[in-house]
Amino acid sequence: MSGKVAIVTGGAIGIGWGISYRLAEAGATVVIANRTKEEGIAAADKLAKAGFKAIAIQTDISDEKSVKNLVDTVIKKYKKINILVNNAGIYPIIPLLKMTLADFDKVLDINLKGTFLCTRHVADQMILQKAGGRIINITSVDALHPSSVGLAHYDASKHGVWGFTKNIALELAPHKIWVNAVAPGGIDTPGVRAFMGSVPAPGGVDPQQMLKGFLANIPMARFGEPDDIGKAVLFLASDMSSYMTGSQIVIDGGVLLK
Repeated sequence: MSGKVAIVTGGAIGIGWGISYRLAEAGATVVIANRTKEEGIAAADKLAKAGFKAIAIQTDISDEKSVKNLVDTVIKKYKKINILVNNAGIYPIIPLLKMTLADFDKVLDINLKGTFLCTRHVADQMILQKAGGRIINITSVDALHPSSVGLAHYDASKHGVWGFTKNIALELAPHKIWVNAVAPGGIDTPGVRAFMGSVPAPGGVDPQQMLKGFLANIPMARFGEPDDIGKAVLFLASDMSSYMTGSQIVIDGGVLLK
């Protein structure tokens, strides 16, 4: 990845951190696009202290002006973008009959519209560069099969990201921009640990019981680590995946077998 510039949305913690670390370790300059300024700066500083190249740019991916600022800032500083990882996403547990339009819109704004906005503006730049590029979208096993009650809005967003991935892979292939996806299963992240300690969600969904049931269906009998996703993204960002586009790698410990 030496000489490459990579944007990772939500790249400061959890799966995003696993991705940022692997790309930086491989030599890429990593731009952490995070909504929370302090988290982004802390993550970029941590990478810099490890001897890697990284900066943080505060970004709300659901806002087009913010996304344009992200792209413009990266181009002004580095003159190019080679890799985009659309990782940022949210997954509040809300059963359908308790879900409001605002709840539904918020999840789609970040998970689906945010992926569109980042891809739209980065793809423009990649085409101008005439050097190809890699776009990797983080979907979920929920893009293929529902995992729990209370995630209808999340599942809709992730099915949408998977459909979007396949379609733009066709459109961008003539420009040598390869577009693929990674679908994580249960990954041990700070967000999941906080979720496990939370009170029951609206409608009586108990987070601890929900995750206990999910774990029971994993043939490997454990959750994955953020680095498991980081390694898959590194593969898709590198020349080792040079004949792949419109594909999705499932990393779930075998849960979809159940």
